[in-house]
Amino acid sequence: MHTTPLLADRVAVVTGAGGGIGAATARLFARHGAHVFIADIDAERSAQIADEITMSGGSAQLVVTDVRDTAQVAILARTVLDRFGRVDVLVNNVGHWLRHPGNFVDTDPQLWDELYRVNMHHVLLVTHAFLPTMIDQNAGSIVNVSSVEGLRGYPEDPVYAAFKAAVIHFTRSLAVQVGRDGVRVNAIGPDVTESLQVPYSQWLSDEEQRQWPQWVPVGRMGLPDDQARVILFLASDLSAFVTGHTIPTDGGTSAAGGWYRSSRPTGRAWTNRPVAP
Repeated sequence: MHTTPLLADRVAVVTGAGGGIGAATARLFARHGAHVFIADIDAERSAQIADEITMSGGSAQLVVTDVRDTAQVAILARTVLDRFGRVDVLVNNVGHWLRHPGNFVDTDPQLWDELYRVNMHHVLLVTHAFLPTMIDQNAGSIVNVSSVEGLRGYPEDPVYAAFKAAVIHFTRSLAVQVGRDGVRVNAIGPDVTESLQVPYSQWLSDEEQRQWPQWVPVGRMGLPDDQARVILFLASDLSAFVTGHTIPTDGGTSAAGGWYRSSRPTGRAWTNRPVAP
């Protein structure tokens, strides 16, 4: 069946596109005709994604970038604009919970800063680098990848949750500010999705694997492609009248429940898994 490309000849930047949701998004964008810039800190892994796209007939270029670094983000923006003179889509996908910190009272400001830089600061930095061009061309779509933990209470790491919530509110507020400039800003809030940071296929016990139908309303684990399809929708003209929103791409988990105290001998005080708490 023929499918009309949704991003034909558009220039798209996807951060953290060396794996997981970012890689799935880069592949899907390329299949829909976009010229994709892969911005990732891991050169080897990202080069594999770029090669895979080009060998399949798509357009992809790798720019090795630490999006937490102002100078490197400036180089990324110059590289994109020097080649095409425009940017149509920006996906701020980078994010990480880094490590389970325990109770907030046991954490330290260094960890807070690390969480801020990898989950919130880069969203500001990269958006700031590309937004002026979008405003000048009176067109553009920005998609931020937050988390379901920015939409609900997350007792395992309130600091991470706070920064993910900040991404959502930045999305909402910036969308209102730049709407008349032709720029749309939206976000997604993933949950229970296989990724580099959350490899459920490796983490879950056989007992937990059998519980997906009880754990997630749609009955299965999420895959990177599930997230990429929603990002494509938000990036394309299909969502031309949508801005300022965060779509919970969670298989229904936020609608169905949340976190519960656990007495199981796992070393974890909280669980969101379908086993006896």
